[in-house]
Amino acid sequence: MRKTYSFQAEGRHPDRVLESVKHDIRKYLKRERRRVLPEGADFWDFDCRIGADKDSAEVVLLSALIAQVDAIAKGGATQAYVEVLARAAQRPPRPEGWVSKREAALAAGLDEHGGADEDEADDTEQEPQP
Repeated sequence: MRKTYSFQAEGRHPDRVLESVKHDIRKYLKRERRRVLPEGADFWDFDCRIGADKDSAEVVLLSALIAQVDAIAKGGATQAYVEVLARAAQRPPRPEGWVSKREAALAAGLDEHGGADEDEADDTEQEPQP
């Protein structure tokens, strides 16, 4: 998607126009993620550029794209150029011996939130029943 969005629309509040732009970007991302992945790919990755116009557009991470749209709009610009290109990608393999935080916590006897497992705590501190 290569598109120049205007932040001004006659009869519409600028905040609603900005929300409409962000919604359109999110809708495009969702649509692209639904596409069938080619053989050997794990996920859809996105190459993003944003700026006040096409010539001044800078590369940004996908996670910072919406924040950059906000920043451009708050900076007083009347339009923004957004470029989001989807590409199939493959995650690199994890290193030998890698363990997730969740697996490490479960192996240490902790629950998912880092506290002691409730079932184990109840078994050790039960009072005799009359």
